[in-house]
Amino acid sequence: MVQPEDLHHPAFELATFVVIAILGIFCVCYALRHNSDDELYKTAFVVIICFGLICSLLVPICGVSDEKEHFVRSEMTSRGVIVPHWNGEEMGVTSLYNHTNGSLENRYNKGVGYETIHSVNVITGERNLNVFDAQHDTDKINYTPEIYDSAFEQNPFFGYLPQAIGILVAKILDLNIIWMLWLGRIFNLLCFAGLASYAIKKIPCLKVPLLVVACIPITIYQASSTSIDGMVFGLGILAVAYFVYMYKAEDSSIKNYEIAIFSVICLLLGLCKLTYLAFIFLLLFVPRKNFETKKHINLILLLCIAVVALIGIAWSHQVTPTLAHSWRSKYQPVNSTLQINYLMNHPGHALNVFSRFLNEEILKLSGQFFNFFNSAKLPHYSDRYYLLNTAVQIFLAIVLIAYPNNVKFDLKTRFGAGFIILLVYFGTCIVQLLSFAKVGGHGLGISLRYYIPLFALIPIVFQINYGDIKNNEFDKYAILISIVFMASMVLSFALKHY
Repeated sequence: MVQPEDLHHPAFELATFVVIAILGIFCVCYALRHNSDDELYKTAFVVIICFGLICSLLVPICGVSDEKEHFVRSEMTSRGVIVPHWNGEEMGVTSLYNHTNGSLENRYNKGVGYETIHSVNVITGERNLNVFDAQHDTDKINYTPEIYDSAFEQNPFFGYLPQAIGILVAKILDLNIIWMLWLGRIFNLLCFAGLASYAIKKIPCLKVPLLVVACIPITIYQASSTSIDGMVFGLGILAVAYFVYMYKAEDSSIKNYEIAIFSVICLLLGLCKLTYLAFIFLLLFVPRKNFETKKHINLILLLCIAVVALIGIAWSHQVTPTLAHSWRSKYQPVNSTLQINYLMNHPGHALNVFSRFLNEEILKLSGQFFNFFNSAKLPHYSDRYYLLNTAVQIFLAIVLIAYPNNVKFDLKTRFGAGFIILLVYFGTCIVQLLSFAKVGGHGLGISLRYYIPLFALIPIVFQINYGDIKNNEFDKYAILISIVFMASMVLSFALKHY
């Protein structure tokens, strides 16, 4: 509920409401004119851009989870830095924080980090401020080299290419420093909108469920930032769309290059988020009769799976040590070996940890459909829009499980997709346990945004088709409600931050 004390800038908030109302009406009218299967992807692109653009401008400076680091990495990429250089080796240290004999007491290694520019440190220093309260948002870009301590060294460079292009445009046009952040966010949003809308165009059925997943408030929120999550969401949704396209293809119509394209999509997705390498197993559930090459097709599929898995595992092995170069090493030494040994020597603790995967962690995630990152002294995702959060959950359940479509997936495929959902969920929990939680602890630090692409698989796993509901009517209401939720999200930002 909005209180009078929340209205700090009534004129600005009223103007935001008017803009949202106009955009909402425009998007609804556009959707009504382009809600056929052939044009639904256009609706998706327009709706995502309209509300994502406002979100990218309204969200406070570096106000999205971990956006300071993502922004630093994006700026580095804009200068052509493909592999970030951590200067700790030159200073004789191996971690941003030193720990004594594995204890939690730590010492910060000053001056260690990654080279960026002065203006980046200025922007990140004004985190969670809006442009009315910021002191330096109108400064000109200062290219003086400086060090920033964390920069997601473990992430692949291509996850930051859209943001880097936006930042580069701001530099070329000699804009104020705030435009590095804004254009980085906007180009990231454009990339996500492009991937998501193409996925909706490509998929032969279940277009509206895919559109709804792309328009969940938390999806738009992350994609409208400089976070790599925009690339993860886009590639994840595209991977599911490409799988359904192959599954529903005509006999002998899928060529080998299409198998390669799907494999590359899964590989790029897995390099951005390791556990999503599991999406490559969807190849096993495409009917063999759909492939043009019948001879040795099983060998071809297994070879694709093996190549993707091996590259992904090799990448993970290469980048895991770089976690010690981030601020996360402040809380505990990053040591998966000690964590595994502790779990093996304390079976009671191990059982407790894995039981938390099925209760406490899921309960925590269920409260994050309409919760957003908050500022320094408050916990992550501390907003509590209980009514809207519950409404989003109910809406998603209806659209993803009870979508009135006569599409049928065989039992093997439904179980396979369900297994992949579980594999990614538990795999992510385990990865966080080994790379984030302190030895002997169970704080995973996971959030709902880690699992957005999995929602695209739910309509395959669960199908309750109500034949008496017309698709056309269902689609209209689903799109309308998605627009209402996005409008509510943007309005909540105006009320909270301005």
